[in-house]
Amino acid sequence: MLLPGAAELAGTHHLSDLHLSMDRWFSEMARALPWRSPDCSPWGILVSEVMLQQTPVVRVLPVWEDWMERWPEPADLASEPSGEAVRHWGRLGYPRRALRLHAAAVAIVEQHGGKVPDTHGALLSLPGVGDYTAAAVAAFAFGRRETVVDTNIRRVHARLISGLALPAPALTASEMRLAQSLMPDDARLSVQWNASVMELGALVCTARSPKCSDCPVRESCAWLAAGEPGPTYTPKGQAWHGTDRQLRGAVVAVLRVAASPVARELFERPAADLGFAADGIGVPLAALHRLNSAPEQLERALEGLLRDGLAEMHDGGLRLPA
Repeated sequence: MLLPGAAELAGTHHLSDLHLSMDRWFSEMARALPWRSPDCSPWGILVSEVMLQQTPVVRVLPVWEDWMERWPEPADLASEPSGEAVRHWGRLGYPRRALRLHAAAVAIVEQHGGKVPDTHGALLSLPGVGDYTAAAVAAFAFGRRETVVDTNIRRVHARLISGLALPAPALTASEMRLAQSLMPDDARLSVQWNASVMELGALVCTARSPKCSDCPVRESCAWLAAGEPGPTYTPKGQAWHGTDRQLRGAVVAVLRVAASPVARELFERPAADLGFAADGIGVPLAALHRLNSAPEQLERALEGLLRDGLAEMHDGGLRLPA
């Protein structure tokens, strides 16, 4: 049964017409991303979905390509220490995702014969895989009819169906019901629908300055019909400068280039006293010290990395996990 917004849409423009319009638009306008290639493996799609969480495509592309060349199958990554996943995570941020991908690769090898499982339930059992990732991989890697809902899709649904400038700050049960009610019955079209709505949100129906004149479904848009009302709340951007997250990233940057454990005092001493040339470990150490973090914040960052498994103590110093 369609929810009220979807039912109204179906009564005026027919939901099937909406599906076909988005299908045609996606076929013509979608970006040629490597994980969308018919030749991309389910493992490549899983890696892309984890990397793309809260990270733009332009930053993910070179790291994904490096991972696929280095570890084309789950077994290739599973055979490496987990620290290598962190080392080659680059500057994507949230490096715990690298540890989760490594753990997922190990589980795929040990529990699924080295093959990415093909159902939502089995995918959900992998370490670090939540509802969104399980649905996305089941849909995009295996053609399953799954309801995929990310930030871009939520924003398109909010404007197109509900007439709102932005979706709620956090995903709600009613949003999920709406998304489910909009899904095509045909499996192939449902996969394309998920991908096309996601792409529309990324390229056209953006959070700031949406390109409504380029939208293939603008005539059906409840937000445009309502006169483009403003958001009911002010989105809060994530702070970065001066945060523990920035400092943790700077510490991990040091560990990524270090060939041996790094003594804790090297993180604490001013860069001018380190005696390093302006290359190798000296570069990220200098960047770390330019942050001028308080001693207690640095201590909190170091302890947090150890606690989260992103670093470990060895021979009196910190290194990436082995």
